[in-house]
Amino acid sequence: MSAFDYFKMSGPSAVKVPAEKVDKTYRRLRFQAFMAGTFGYALYYVCRLSMGVMKQPLIDAGLLNATQLGIIGACLYWAYALGKLVNGFLADSSNIKRFMASGLVVSVLMNFTMGILGVAALKGAIATSALFIVFACCWAVNGWSQSMGAPPAIIALSRWYPLRIRGTYYGFFSSSHNIGEGLSFVFVGMLVATFGWKWGFFGAALAGVLGILIIMFFLHDNPESKGLPPIEVLSGEGEQKADLTPEQKRAETKRMQAAVIRNPGVWILALASAFMYMSRYAINEWGTIFLQETKGYDLAGAATIIGINPIFGIIGTVVSGWLSDAVFKGDRKYPAFVAGILEAIALAIFLFGGPSKWVNVVAMVLFGVAIGVLISFLGGLMAVDLVPRQATGAALGIVGMASYAAAGLQNVVTGLILDKNIIEVNGVQVHDFTYASWFWLGAACISFLLPVLNWRRKQQVI
Repeated sequence: MSAFDYFKMSGPSAVKVPAEKVDKTYRRLRFQAFMAGTFGYALYYVCRLSMGVMKQPLIDAGLLNATQLGIIGACLYWAYALGKLVNGFLADSSNIKRFMASGLVVSVLMNFTMGILGVAALKGAIATSALFIVFACCWAVNGWSQSMGAPPAIIALSRWYPLRIRGTYYGFFSSSHNIGEGLSFVFVGMLVATFGWKWGFFGAALAGVLGILIIMFFLHDNPESKGLPPIEVLSGEGEQKADLTPEQKRAETKRMQAAVIRNPGVWILALASAFMYMSRYAINEWGTIFLQETKGYDLAGAATIIGINPIFGIIGTVVSGWLSDAVFKGDRKYPAFVAGILEAIALAIFLFGGPSKWVNVVAMVLFGVAIGVLISFLGGLMAVDLVPRQATGAALGIVGMASYAAAGLQNVVTGLILDKNIIEVNGVQVHDFTYASWFWLGAACISFLLPVLNWRRKQQVI
């Protein structure tokens, strides 16, 4: 079997589900696909964000500096950005179970490899310059493999769920980001604080193995592969064109993908998401060290406060999808605009509100809720709403490419700003976060203003 055959979309099963069991079977399998996509992708995130908890220990050990850590982080995001574009297009016609599981296998291997390298570095077996280069290469490979996670999981919603409730389930799915981020900061943070920074990689790899098992057992490719009718028939949205050959279906998908590339509304949302991801990953990547150096927290305390934001983000993602479907009838623009303003306010409180624990906790609660809504809307759903079902992956690829290219740029710029602004406090050299803070806040403000340009734009007809 060739690689192409292994990853291509499953054809219809020869064994059909009896008519009287279709509805029950369909509901059971679509729920399994939804849960597998959600929790599988949450564990993807643990393998992606493990580095964010380890920055201060790596700097304290003298192994890497802020600029090097920024470049390493950028390698992941830039590889992820390119991979998100390519893999988003490929996933539209792929076997989503195999596609998603394969990416997580590679991500697990990269985290485990970096843990081994960490052990060698602590024993003096690897020079710091070599460690920087190898870490950057491994993290870039991890970035590419990470891009194989979101497209299949979201395409599963398009293949298994009717349009009238897709926003609701997309909102639930988007909580996977928050679950994964919370696990990264709490679980990985505890491992690093207790056993040393290298154990963060090993813990992330173990979480990834669990994700692979969930995906392989419970993520299903499409209804037809399980002996069910097409989603258009199951949902009552209309009959599927039964006379199209697999080659014709792929050609139709490519035609729709090409039209999506020319859709200005998708690119506006991609740019808005890019600025939102700058502010989002500024907190995920640098929030822990910000609290340590600016507000005097220890590693465990800082990681716990940053971990609050993704946990409360679950509220934002879950409520956003349901609210926009049930109250706004699929119109996402107003809740997205309000969430953008809330994110900017919360970020300002966190950056300039002082060292009080409760101030920072409240800021992360508000930030988490707002980012939860924005990840769901700007990060995918508003773009998906603009394009046909068959081009879901293409729209997500464009938005994802812009988002993570910006996240990588933010990482490098922040690292450079911090290394250029080192001050001495009580005889200890620390980074001055003033300029970085304004950079992050400015990105948050731009992100909620750009989508206003799309307020009158309708779904693309191809």
